[in-house]
Amino acid sequence: MDAHVVDTLLSPPVLALLGLCIGSFLNVVIHRLPVMLERGWKRDSAEMLGVKVDESEATAALTLSKPRSRCPSCGHLIAWHENIPVLSYLRLRGRCSACKSRISLRYPFIEILTGVLFAAVGWRFGAQPTVLLWCAFTAVLVALAGIDWDTTLLPDNLTLPLLWAGLVSAALGWTIPPAAALWGAVAGYVSLWAVYWLFKLTTGKEGMGYGDFKLLAALGAWLGAQMILPIVLAASVLGAAVGIGMKLSSALREGRYVPFGPFLAGAGIVVMLAGSNRVLDWLGWY
Repeated sequence: MDAHVVDTLLSPPVLALLGLCIGSFLNVVIHRLPVMLERGWKRDSAEMLGVKVDESEATAALTLSKPRSRCPSCGHLIAWHENIPVLSYLRLRGRCSACKSRISLRYPFIEILTGVLFAAVGWRFGAQPTVLLWCAFTAVLVALAGIDWDTTLLPDNLTLPLLWAGLVSAALGWTIPPAAALWGAVAGYVSLWAVYWLFKLTTGKEGMGYGDFKLLAALGAWLGAQMILPIVLAASVLGAAVGIGMKLSSALREGRYVPFGPFLAGAGIVVMLAGSNRVLDWLGWY
């Protein structure tokens, strides 16, 4: 393919448009994947216990592609022209075309966020094929952040493929040296695993879930062991600030906590966009 065509197709503006479309799909993933997993867990548990499964739930097929999206208030099927990223939300003025109930700002926010991040990735890595790899990395992190924020769940369906993709990409010479990826994954998992058990032995409580270990391992596989501490530090500071803000504004109910996954994902994206050399220079370690 002509170099000029490649430069155009992988330019930040084109990647931003791709990000808007991917962001629309990520909204589906964030909403449906936890429901799909919960149904699967209920079905598996019922089979193990010999309990009858709820037929209405068992027969209702739910995947990332089926059934078509509907308005949660009135059940109106969303037409294709009502599902154009951002533009449809603006044209409909944020309301369902049938019942006029409000459409959550979450949808255009995720679309715009993904579009902006894809453009930033294009600016960071330039017009080369691996830029699509880093866009995929970013998209999975956005999905994980949204799911964890909603459900305090980091699904293995996303964290483990992200981890293996990082290791395989490194082995193929597309990202960082293979040894850096391997030790990054080890350092990411073991560091939070150690914090988890230290906190549990000290307080008798669980401070985080195993999904956080796997997510940080995946980030280490993509970014290297040197980036583990900067990611954890940035995520901890940002998470504490958001948690305190929510507590002061009464947005955080008693007994609830702010999930750590979104801040790990956000810190990972920031480190990826900044580059390891710049991050180490900021910290005075380079």
